[in-house]
Amino acid sequence: MPFLSYRHAVQLRHELKDTRATVVTPEEEDFPELIGRWSDTCEKEAGAVVMVTSSHEVALVVAFASRHYIPIVVQGGGYNTSGASSTHGGIVINLSAMHDVLVDPASATVAVQGGATWAEVDQAAEREGLAVVGCTTSAAGVGGTTLGGGFGWLTGRYGLVIDNLVSVKMVLADGRVVTASVAEHPDLFWAVRGAGQSFGVATEFVLLAHRQRSPVFGGLLYFPADQLPAVIEFANQFDERATGDEGLFFGFTTRPPDLLSTVIVALLFYNGPRVAAEAFFAPLLALGPIQNETCEMPYPRMNTILGPLAARGARKRLGGTTVRLPLDPQIVHEVYEEFDRIMRSYPRVEGSVVVFELLPYARVSQVPLDATAYANRGPYHNVAIILRWHDPELDAKMANLERALLRKIRERSGVASIAGHGVGIYANYAGHEANAQELFGDNLPRLQKLKKQYDPKNMFQKWHNLLTPTSPR
Repeated sequence: MPFLSYRHAVQLRHELKDTRATVVTPEEEDFPELIGRWSDTCEKEAGAVVMVTSSHEVALVVAFASRHYIPIVVQGGGYNTSGASSTHGGIVINLSAMHDVLVDPASATVAVQGGATWAEVDQAAEREGLAVVGCTTSAAGVGGTTLGGGFGWLTGRYGLVIDNLVSVKMVLADGRVVTASVAEHPDLFWAVRGAGQSFGVATEFVLLAHRQRSPVFGGLLYFPADQLPAVIEFANQFDERATGDEGLFFGFTTRPPDLLSTVIVALLFYNGPRVAAEAFFAPLLALGPIQNETCEMPYPRMNTILGPLAARGARKRLGGTTVRLPLDPQIVHEVYEEFDRIMRSYPRVEGSVVVFELLPYARVSQVPLDATAYANRGPYHNVAIILRWHDPELDAKMANLERALLRKIRERSGVASIAGHGVGIYANYAGHEANAQELFGDNLPRLQKLKKQYDPKNMFQKWHNLLTPTSPR
């Protein structure tokens, strides 16, 4: 595809002149900020960034790009570390001005525009005593999380974000604006629940909301390295003890003041009173953490605890795999030792983290694998690795180190796939390390058929290319 030329930029501005959309090109002062991303590795000089305010404006931009064969990407929160929201020379459709959130207590639904963050959704829902299943990091955008599946602290009780999706407004590759739901365009609705980034631009979501108690219990615990076996022992009991209202993220990171010292960190969540939470997490609390930041708090605050991981700046890689319990303590210890070696061997890598994300999976697994495009429903848990550095010369090295850590986990305690339970890969963590066949398994043929129907030119391919399923980019 050709880049956006100066002539095309002028033409695009002309086509949008009767709208509120703004076309920002590289020579303008605010352009560098607009192409900035969560990870500096994903910053690319687009031909233009179009700040849109409506589905109609999005449709005009998509139709223009289609006619002139210009690549387009969509930016919501800008947190995709595979570069799916960045383009070199193409058009970025920036949804950040479309961030309205409308809560309807009567129907227990929340209408959310495609550029909103989960923080905006959490705050609006809380005012009505409600909550939605959303990202555990509320700085992230609603769109990317939702279209790829979506795990949150309430997943154990209510399932994935897509399991709570009532409808979605989409701008398709031909410029049409449609609403997809069980009743309207049900085939498209099936596809966007798990592979939505490959089918168009989502400009509005309607999500189920749930009555939410306040406060909840949660917070961080830090442990010295010699407590890792005890933390693993507790984690290995999670599946049999959890009822749906709990969550446990644990792993390794560095913490001030000694940023060369790798510690064990655990993030607790309990959707209930403190006394019940402390009973559930008693074995961890009894270990005597070196720092205990747990407390009762409003639910929206729970989704801000991981905020430092969402901070922009520095170069980062996010990768993931899945594991089944019980974890082998020896393997986890080896991962710890390798992570600790990385922290001690390379400059300015503080803020890196390995996280085992334990959430009750019963509600997720109850949904049949072919009910949505999402193909990762099984008795397993996500693992995320974020490596953070500053020197561009370390890009390839950090990529290889992360791959090696993930390979160790995947090959020795991970989940390749389980018959009847899906692929064992979470697409939102996979980047381009996994191909479409690995991500969607038996659901891929139907996805490919729908892709050819709704996006025959394959305009929306930057996330994962459904039409070349065995060739990750």
